[in-house]
Amino acid sequence: MINLFKIYNPINILWLAVLLFITRIGYLAQLPGKVEFIFVEPFARLLIPVSYEYAFAPFTNIFLAALLILVQAVLVNYMVNHFNLLGKPSFLPALMYVTVTALFTPFMVLSAPLICNFLVIWMLFKLLSLYKSDDAKSTAYDLGIIVALGSLIYLPYIYLFLSIWIALIIFKPFNWREWISGVLGYFTVFFFFAVFYYLNNRLGSFYDIWAPLGTKFPAIHIKYINYLVLVPVLLILVLYFFKLQQNYFKSYVQVRKSFQLLFIIFLIAGFSFYVKSEFNLNHFLLCAVPAAVFFSYYFINAHIKWFYESLYLLLLISIIYFQFNTF
Repeated sequence: MINLFKIYNPINILWLAVLLFITRIGYLAQLPGKVEFIFVEPFARLLIPVSYEYAFAPFTNIFLAALLILVQAVLVNYMVNHFNLLGKPSFLPALMYVTVTALFTPFMVLSAPLICNFLVIWMLFKLLSLYKSDDAKSTAYDLGIIVALGSLIYLPYIYLFLSIWIALIIFKPFNWREWISGVLGYFTVFFFFAVFYYLNNRLGSFYDIWAPLGTKFPAIHIKYINYLVLVPVLLILVLYFFKLQQNYFKSYVQVRKSFQLLFIIFLIAGFSFYVKSEFNLNHFLLCAVPAAVFFSYYFINAHIKWFYESLYLLLLISIIYFQFNTF
């Protein structure tokens, strides 16, 4: 499987579609009666004055989510190859993205974090392009707008604003105008949103939008046996860090800095879950894009075929097994 996707062959898109079905077969066999789809935050609900939460039947919901994941996988693959993050073109990033987004059943349905992953990919295109840009003010402004749009869909996305400033630190010499441009981009969207609130006589509650940012970490009750699927994931991440360490100073400066940024985005996306009063596992879909790149880096540089093929097979088996066995 891994060797097949190490080759840059567009036919692999068909194999991705097959893998999407295989990694969801357990969930499809035990479809719930209904699946809720929340597209925007409650404070932005005025923008969509129709009922849509249960507009899709469960099978349709899962099918549409799989279609979006396939499109996102191709976009992630294009991004990684465009910036040459792995050293040679392949379809491994797409394979890893499809795999990571099948780890848990909440990842397999339509959700706000899944929609936001389009914005994560868009942001990464712009962030990684900062390295070769002479003037980053317009890019930073655009990035601020993207973060604001993501915040309307899913409030924890607001913390990805930090990635704009961190990217400017990593890729560019300090220029206060570039730092301010990101802030202006963010507030441009919310200025028009405030006008919308005013026209609907709700300006008084506009300031409550950011109240969740001051909440405490939610109570999390974890049934650890359901998370054993993460054992091969953690092993792959450990092996990735070893490979990255071995090749770090052999890589181009841009590649090294890009992996620094991806790791920081991975951490920001992961730890921003506390903004929601209820713990939702689908939040961690925001970590899927950088995780897919990390996995790809290990597998593209792994040399012991029987080991890395067996490791990926173990991950696939774990995903399917835990769909049928929720304990």
